[in-house]
Amino acid sequence: MTTALYRRYRPESFAEVIGQDHVTAPLRQALRSGQVNHAYLFSGPRGCGKTTSARILARILNCAQNTEASPTDTPCGVCESCVELARGGPGSLDVVEIDAASHGGVDDARELRERATFAPARDRYKIFILDEAHMVSNQGFNALLKIVEEPPPHVKFIFATTEPDKVIGTIRSRTHHYPFRLVPPDVLVPYLEHLCSSEGVGVGAGVLPLVVRAGGGSVRDTLSVLDQLIAGADGALEYESAAALLGYTQSSLLDDVVEAIAARDGAAAFRVVERVISTGHEPRRFVEDLLERLRDLIVIAASGDAAEAALHGLPADQLAAMRQQAAHLGASELSRSADLTNDALTEMTGATSPRLHLELLVARLLLPAVDDSRSGLGARLDRLERGLPAAPARAAEPVPAAQPAPAQLAAAQPALRPVPAPAVEAPSPVP
Repeated sequence: MTTALYRRYRPESFAEVIGQDHVTAPLRQALRSGQVNHAYLFSGPRGCGKTTSARILARILNCAQNTEASPTDTPCGVCESCVELARGGPGSLDVVEIDAASHGGVDDARELRERATFAPARDRYKIFILDEAHMVSNQGFNALLKIVEEPPPHVKFIFATTEPDKVIGTIRSRTHHYPFRLVPPDVLVPYLEHLCSSEGVGVGAGVLPLVVRAGGGSVRDTLSVLDQLIAGADGALEYESAAALLGYTQSSLLDDVVEAIAARDGAAAFRVVERVISTGHEPRRFVEDLLERLRDLIVIAASGDAAEAALHGLPADQLAAMRQQAAHLGASELSRSADLTNDALTEMTGATSPRLHLELLVARLLLPAVDDSRSGLGARLDRLERGLPAAPARAAEPVPAAQPAPAQLAAAQPALRPVPAPAVEAPSPVP
C-alpha cells in the first residue's frame, strides 16, 4: 500500500509551501526577529496549507537550533523535536493537535486549560494546534478566553479554521490573523509538472489543467485527483482517459458545438447534443464546460495576441483552433452566447429534464434573429459587419397569383341593362 501524494509531499518548511507567500514571508520575518506572538489564527479554504503551516511553525519554535540569541525561520531537521514533527514522524508530546469538531465543548476547553498549566516535557514550548476551530462552541471559547489572553510563557496557541467569522471576536482580537488563499493555476501547474517528473510519470498535453480545475485551487484536493489518475493509468496520463474519469467534456465535443453555432448548422449542433446524451455525459456538466469554453473565447477575442499569456495552460493546436472560433463568432455573439449559457446553467439546477434545457439552449444559441434584446441585435449587427448573413437562409415562399384589375373584372362581367319601371295607371276620376 502506497502513501497518498499529499502526505508524501507535505511541506516541512515554509520555503516548501507554495502559493502562500503573503503568509509565509511575514511569519518568517517574525521568527527571524524573535517577535513571535502567543496565539495565531490561520484561516482559509480547505487544503491550502493551514494545518501544515501550523505544524511547521510548531516545529520551528521547538527546534533546538532556534534560540533567543540566534532565532531562525527554518527547522534544522536533525534535532529530536524536528525528527518527531517531520513528515511521517510519530509526533511530539509538547505539540498537541486537537480536532475541535469533536472536542469543542466547554468540558474539553477546561481540560485543555488544565493541560496548559503544566510545563513542556522536553522542548521550549507547549503548543496547542486547534484544527477546525470554528466548531468550538461559544461556551468553549469563553472557557479558553482567559488563558488565550494571558497564557503562561511556555504556551502557544495556533487556531486553524475555514470559517474565521465563527470564531468569537474576543478570541480573534487576541491572535495574529493570517488568511490563506487558494493556489492559482500559474503556481499549481509547474508544481505538478515537477512532482510528476519526480514520480517518473509521463503527462499528456492538457491533462494538468484538468487536474488543477478539478482541484479547485486546493493543493490537497489537486494532489488527490492526480494520485487517482496515476493509480489508474497504464503508463503516461492521457487526456481522453483523464477527461472521462473526471467527468469533463472532451474538447472535441466543445469544438463541434461551437463550430456548429458559428455556422448556424442546427443539424450538427443537435447531433452533438445526441452524442452528449448517448455517451452518458451529464447535461449540466456539458453546459458548464461550454460556458468555460465561451469564456476562453471571449478572453481570446478581447486580448488578441496576448491570449497565450492569459490561457497558457492550453496546447498550441487547441489555442489556434479557438482563435478561429473566436473570429467566426465575434465579440457580440460570444457575449450573448455566454449570457444565455449562464442563464441555462442556473435554470438546470434541480431541473427534472436537463436534456430539454440543453436542447432549448442550443436552439436559442442558433437563432439570434428571434432575440429582440440588445444583445441579439448586437449579434446580428456584428455578423453583418463581418459580411455574414444575420439569419439563416429561408426557403422561398410561393408568390400568390396576380389579382385581375377592376377594369378587367368589369369587362368580364355581362352588361347589365336597365330594367324599365312598371307603368302606373292614373286613377279614374270620381263621378
